[in-house]
Amino acid sequence: PAWNHYALHEPLGVTACHSAAVGGNEAVAPATVPLTVHSAGGKHRFRVEVARTPDEQAKGMMFRESMAPDAGMIFPMVPPRHASFWMKNTLIPLDMLFVDADGCVVKVHEQAEPGALETIASDDPVVLVVELAGGVASSLGLRAGDRVARPAANWPREPRPCTPKP
Repeated sequence: PAWNHYALHEPLGVTACHSAAVGGNEAVAPATVPLTVHSAGGKHRFRVEVARTPDEQAKGMMFRESMAPDAGMIFPMVPPRHASFWMKNTLIPLDMLFVDADGCVVKVHEQAEPGALETIASDDPVVLVVELAGGVASSLGLRAGDRVARPAANWPREPRPCTPKP
């Protein structure tokens, strides 16, 4: 099978997701939703694809040749869990924001190397991973302690203050 660019670490080991063939020959555009990152530099708005299904999550950003600076992809993690990604079959550098249940960015990984097989892991359980074009996090000053919001989903509903770990 073709393995995607991420794997989810479960308490008893590693579960890797793989790509499955999509029925039919038609390409279906993934759903996009607004996403806002609140940082010290202000509000940063993105239109992100939602990797909802196992097939969408398995494929992720594989084989894409470009990404707009205001675009991205989100990976909902239900239930919250430790997550790790790799860049196999990913052609462009990516920045990753690991987000907890309160919408707080708990980790930022910048410029993940295209094609790299090393894992990029969350240090804590997360409910969302946001992938952005490589270099966007640095150019906007995004960092741990920033807040991610999905206005259309009214999330997070009752956020606590975001305080980055020392």
